Amino acid sequence: MSAPVRLVRDGHPTFLKWHRARRTKSDPVFTGRRILEGMAEGASVEVDLVIHADKGMAVLHNLEISKETTGSGMVDTRTAAELRALHLRDNAGAPIPDKVMLLEDLAQLLAQGDVHPDALLQLDYKQDATVLDAVTVANFAAAIGPVAPNMILSSGDAASVALLTDAMPGLKIGYDPCHDGALERLAETRDYQGFVADAVAASPKAEMIYLEWRLVLAAADDGVDIVAAFHAKNRRIDAYTIQLADTEGLGNIERLLALKVDQITTDDPEGVFAALG
Repeated sequence: MSAPVRLVRDGHPTFLKWHRARRTKSDPVFTGRRILEGMAEGASVEVDLVIHADKGMAVLHNLEISKETTGSGMVDTRTAAELRALHLRDNAGAPIPDKVMLLEDLAQLLAQGDVHPDALLQLDYKQDATVLDAVTVANFAAAIGPVAPNMILSSGDAASVALLTDAMPGLKIGYDPCHDGALERLAETRDYQGFVADAVAASPKAEMIYLEWRLVLAAADDGVDIVAAFHAKNRRIDAYTIQLADTEGLGNIERLLALKVDQITTDDPEGVFAALG
């Protein structure tokens, strides 16, 4: 089977993004082998970043580490050395041989690997600008410098994106406007035009906008093609996150494909591709 990288409908390609570096629903999160595999095959792959005690970033989703790793406590109280000594957990919570990576470890892995020119690694920063000091920003830029062309930085906090990308010119920029009550307000006002305008204004340099898939389909149900509205602003759209390649998930993906989203985030790219590719 071909790699689960993209689907094409009516001539429009839509990438399948490997959420938390999962190729299949059974994969543990954030393993180096899957990240390298996806990047070699030209996939879109996503990892999360949180700040640790030494003012660098760890490839983890949660601020508290016991669910994802064999450690406990908060990431910002753990040093780089302490985090590197921890093992990741699988989906059932059992420890696996793979260890926690820091951002610089991930960058070194990519620098030594075979990276397809179309591959894109999304770095999704999970905190906000209040915890980004000058040292952390400088460490971020130093870590990814050699491999930045194959990366895109995203966050739900536009100020964080601006701080980090200003330190790394040329790094691709993404923005997720679906936070801080935005979806609840939109569900009440149905002001899709205002939502699009606010998102573009919040992160004017963003080339990728990340939208909760339910928002995209709710807008379509209201007669609004929000994907086309963002395309008119020269923004690409990632719809997140379809977890399963079951009947419901595949039906929603078909609707998203018809709306010409540019990327679909899923925990089971292989299952989706097998059914629809």
